[in-house]
Amino acid sequence: MTKPAVDLIIVGSIGIDDIETPAEKREGLLGGSVSYACAAASFFSHTGMVGVVGTDFPQEFRDTWSSMNIDLEGLQTVEGKTFSWGGKYHDNMDSRDTLFTDLGVFETFSPELPENYKEAPYLFLGNIHPALQLHVLEQVREPKFVLIDTMDLWINIAKEDLEKVISKCTMLTLNEYEAQLFTGEHSLTKAAKKLFDLGTEYVLIKKGGNGSMLFTKEDTFLLHAYPLDHFKDPTGAGDTFAGGLMGALCASGKTDKESIRQAMVYGSITASFGVEEFSLERLTKLDRDQIEIRVAEFKDMCKI
Repeated sequence: MTKPAVDLIIVGSIGIDDIETPAEKREGLLGGSVSYACAAASFFSHTGMVGVVGTDFPQEFRDTWSSMNIDLEGLQTVEGKTFSWGGKYHDNMDSRDTLFTDLGVFETFSPELPENYKEAPYLFLGNIHPALQLHVLEQVREPKFVLIDTMDLWINIAKEDLEKVISKCTMLTLNEYEAQLFTGEHSLTKAAKKLFDLGTEYVLIKKGGNGSMLFTKEDTFLLHAYPLDHFKDPTGAGDTFAGGLMGALCASGKTDKESIRQAMVYGSITASFGVEEFSLERLTKLDRDQIEIRVAEFKDMCKI
């Protein structure tokens, strides 16, 4: 069998963001789940992007992706406006308000994989409608590991489709609130047990600045977040974490529990860099050596 063109496929949204924090306001930033996830994964694996942009999409953003060696064959360009979003963060930089959402060409997005993406062994289904996630999953031939992300909107309006696609994935990731909403359980341990009933092997619950939890049917792994002195923009941190995790897991060539735990560390550390600047600005200046140095520091912090 010939080697696939890319090792990891990431599917999700691409947007142009306006972000306001207590300290600063920025407009026209490159955003979207697939932007952050592909950027993070690019430090570890050859990653293919699957998404859609409008004819207004700036060339400089394409150049940013290309400079990170992200494969863009799966990127669609459609007549119309690129998805755009505006958000304003509260003083705690944890919660935020959505100021506007304009779906643009993303509203009619139907992800189609290039033929040479279909053999990729690793797949990350970013946060899009579950029916579209399933459509992508039906196009890949024999994926080795599939991670699916979701959100409260799909839990509320498309739960049946979501349950169907989760049953075909290796690992589900969602945040603490979404896990509780999905299952009706306040206890995350009880929530994870109910989510296993859907057929997934792993449940990864994101806890923002408090790190993450990986549940298997046998045990639980707790990962703290890397402590930062300051950060500027938490937008896309969860996608950066997931993209870094999948990139590192792909680089390992493995799918066992210990390899996932190690990949979570790389995802967390990559995300810790990402929030230091707006959009992908810090990630474009990052290299693998800087990641390895911070990983070593973090592991040293966690020694008992």
